[in-house]
Amino acid sequence: MQRYFVDQSADENHFFIVGDDYHHIVRVMRMKEGDQIICASPLNKSAVCSIAEITDEQVIAEVVQWISGTSELPIEVTIVSGLPKGDKLEWIIQKGTELGAFQFIPFISARSVVKWDEKKAEKKLDRWQKIAKEAAEQSHRTKLPAVKSPVNLKSLIKMGEGFDYKLIAFEEEAKQGEASVLSKTLAEMKRGQTVLFVFGPEGGLTELEVSSLREHGFRTCGLGPRILRTETAPLFALSAVSYHFELME
Repeated sequence: MQRYFVDQSADENHFFIVGDDYHHIVRVMRMKEGDQIICASPLNKSAVCSIAEITDEQVIAEVVQWISGTSELPIEVTIVSGLPKGDKLEWIIQKGTELGAFQFIPFISARSVVKWDEKKAEKKLDRWQKIAKEAAEQSHRTKLPAVKSPVNLKSLIKMGEGFDYKLIAFEEEAKQGEASVLSKTLAEMKRGQTVLFVFGPEGGLTELEVSSLREHGFRTCGLGPRILRTETAPLFALSAVSYHFELME
């Protein structure tokens, strides 16, 4: 059954679907009145709905049954990725959404080869958010992850003040055999808490960046004995969170 994140609801029993989702329902899927879909509301609730009416501008869906339970991770995981080359960030957003990330924040790191172009910023952010939306619908998420504008080191440090835990995936720690910080942090965390994971670009984080983050309460951690690519490391971390909180219980 197709799932759609819906911004507009007339009341507790109806949803209005417009824009790209309207086009997908009517032109791509060629659905008719009476067909069923799943609508995810801005309040992070999902419902099985029946298409009650299709107009020239919108689809009106009527709630048949609200869905209990959630597919969300018990903790909120924010992924900070040093701006990588090519479409690697798109991959991180897509797969990270499938694995349960709460939000994504690109980081303008000293070793980021890609330079952020403010003139193309809005178009880039729209594309990233669309990728997150499609992945969230495919993986039956109840929350739509946000993709934020890129931040610099100073902004990242300030942002970190609002999180319960702050971790830096640092390959030098892995090379030295560090293997306990991540597991101990997850063991300490309680449901509903937040964690900020920082990952470097292809060249990794600089010593200056790591030391600055450490001075403001960030902890470095290894991700096992193998050195992971910039697009692999966030997915490893999310998988570790899922294993600890969802599969070990």
